[in-house]
Amino acid sequence: MLDLSAYYGSLLWLGILLVMVMVQWLVASYAKAKMPGAIPGVIPADLGHHNFVFRAWRTHQNTVENLGTMLGGAIFAILAGASPVWVNVMLTIMVLGRLLHMVLYYGIATEKNPSPRSWFFMLAWFANFALIIMGLVALLTAA
Repeated sequence: MLDLSAYYGSLLWLGILLVMVMVQWLVASYAKAKMPGAIPGVIPADLGHHNFVFRAWRTHQNTVENLGTMLGGAIFAILAGASPVWVNVMLTIMVLGRLLHMVLYYGIATEKNPSPRSWFFMLAWFANFALIIMGLVALLTAA
């Protein structure tokens, strides 16, 4: 059996990331279901950033769009044997960046780009990229 005890903190952050996706899903679904005439699975085309339903839906969709590389990068780094300390640091930055992105997306109705949430999106993106690079380095140096 694979000993993952050195990656306990990293696995905890992965669990928090998954809980965050589920919470975003519930928030987006609940907000949309409360709309008059809501049709399941259909976001009205006239909604924009001024509307919380749109922002909640986009927050969830944005996280889902990035989930493959977030989970994949973390799991790859762990399985490749990258430094448990640095994997934990990068996962901490990535998940906190995504959390702050979520909070700002929920709270700020702006069409401006970059918006305050963009900075936290990019912080999480760079941490995710670092995880993938760390995994590659660990894999290539172990060969």
